[in-house]
Amino acid sequence: MFVVCRALDLYVLIVLAVIVMSWFPIQPGGAAASVYRFLVRLTEPVLGPIRRTIPPIRIGGLGFDASPIILLIAIQILHAFICG
Repeated sequence: MFVVCRALDLYVLIVLAVIVMSWFPIQPGGAAASVYRFLVRLTEPVLGPIRRTIPPIRIGGLGFDASPIILLIAIQILHAFICG
């Protein structure tokens, strides 16, 4: 169980990194772009189905993507169930 708990902790950090990196402009072809693409490849298989199920919430002229928050809540519930 220790490995699963640490993997969930690491995945939370990866999701948070994707969230923070999405707030800033990233130059294509740079090191940050490579890291961002890698992290998105790790998170998109889980975030994609959530996004398709729950579309962005419209706030004025902006669309707020709630899928990372939903994923983080789900991971925390799973973590509490598995890891205690």
